[in-house]
Amino acid sequence: MNVVETDRNEMTLRICHRGKLLRTAMARRNGGEEGGAMVELAIVLPVLMLVVTAIFSFGITLNNYLELTDAVSIGARYVALQSQQVLDPCATAVAKIEQAAPYLNPANITFTFVLNGTSYSGTSCNSSSYTTGAAGNLASGQPAQVTATYPCSLAVYGKNLVPSCTIVAQTTEIVQ
Repeated sequence: MNVVETDRNEMTLRICHRGKLLRTAMARRNGGEEGGAMVELAIVLPVLMLVVTAIFSFGITLNNYLELTDAVSIGARYVALQSQQVLDPCATAVAKIEQAAPYLNPANITFTFVLNGTSYSGTSCNSSSYTTGAAGNLASGQPAQVTATYPCSLAVYGKNLVPSCTIVAQTTEIVQ
């Protein structure tokens, strides 16, 4: 071995030794925080998932509200145009509302109708003639009010945050 090769080998050993020293010094300076990010993620992730799930639940409830409000508006418009044409205006309004809100469970919707100042509850207000009962109350120029309520669920991981939550949509139209 000549002198140049010996110097080159010693220099390589010194560089390798310096690299080990540098890595050891960096590890000491960091204080052994190699798993710190993992611990932070384990703390923050459940809270983040809770917030995201709550946002989705609220979005579903808001969608149900918009669908019910639109459907009740359609049903009230239909009732206002049915003067002297149907014996059961409530049933026709309910059918239109259920058609306009296909993503809501029809069994969970409750209805209230106020026709010319007279209240009717349920899905039917059958009359025996066009001049008496609910059909008779559909007088031209008088108000027809339709109200629908629907239960909402603001559930996050199986826990309903607002158990008594209900969505209410109400529309009043003037009978034509």
